[in-house]
Amino acid sequence: MTHTARRMFELLEPICLVTFFADECDEELAALGHRTYWDGYFASRAAPLGRVPAEVVHAAFYSFADGEAARHIPSAWETIPPEASVAARERGSAASVRRILGDELANSPGLLRAADLTTKAATSAPTEGRVMYAGMRTLAVPSDPVARLWHSATMLREHRGDGHVAALVGARIGGTEAHVLSALDMGIHPPQSFGRIHHLPKERLAAVMDGLRERGLIDSDDRFTDAGRETKQRIEALTDELAAAPYDALTPAELDELVAELEPITATLVAAGSR
Repeated sequence: MTHTARRMFELLEPICLVTFFADECDEELAALGHRTYWDGYFASRAAPLGRVPAEVVHAAFYSFADGEAARHIPSAWETIPPEASVAARERGSAASVRRILGDELANSPGLLRAADLTTKAATSAPTEGRVMYAGMRTLAVPSDPVARLWHSATMLREHRGDGHVAALVGARIGGTEAHVLSALDMGIHPPQSFGRIHHLPKERLAAVMDGLRERGLIDSDDRFTDAGRETKQRIEALTDELAAAPYDALTPAELDELVAELEPITATLVAAGSR
C-alpha cells in the first residue's frame, strides 16, 4: 500500500494544485474582500478548523515561519466568515479544474467514477492525530462531480500532510528545515533561494543552515551529506506509509479502476501546469 499511496499522491496532487496556481480561486477569495493571496490562503485553508487562534494554525500548518500565520489569522476572518472563505475556495478550485479539463472530460463517466472512488477513500480513514484532515471531514462533500473530485483529493492531501508533519516531527526536522531539505531534493542550490523561504530574515536562515550542518545533514557547501539525503528519503518513505490508510477502503479492482480513470485527468492538468 505504500506504493499505492505514492502513486495516488502523484495522480491527485495536480488536482489540488489548481487552488494555488490557477486564477479562479484567487478571484473568488478577492471578491469576498481578502486583500492578498496569503489572506485568502490562510483564511480558506484554516477555515475547517473553526475560529482557532494563530498559534493553532501555525502548529497545524507546520511549515510556515514564526509569526507568518499571525499576520493573517484571525484578522482575515474579522469581516469575512470562515465558512464563506472555504466555500469560495471550493467554487474557484472546481471552476479551475473544469476549465482546464474542458467539457468533454469534465462531464465524462470516467471523471464521475474517479470522484466517487476518491471520495470513498477520502471519507474512510481514521481522523485521530490528523488535525487538518479531521477539519476537512467536517465539511459537506459536494454533489457536483468535479467539485467532489477536487474536495476529496484535497481531503487526501491534508491527510497525507498530517502524516508528513508527524514524520518531520519524528525526525526532528522543523518547518523551515523541511523546506531546505526539499529544495536540495529538487536540485535547488543554494537552498536558501527556494521560494518558500527566500524571504525570511537572513539571520533566521543562517541559524537554520548552521543547525543542519551541526547535525551533519548538509555540508559546508550547503549540499546534502549522505546522512541528510538518507534522512529526507526516510521521511518521504514514512509519509507514504502513513498516507496509505484511506486506500484500504478500496478493493484492488477499484484501485486499478481509479488509477485508470485519473490518468487522463491528471495528464491534462499536468500539461496545463494546473493553471
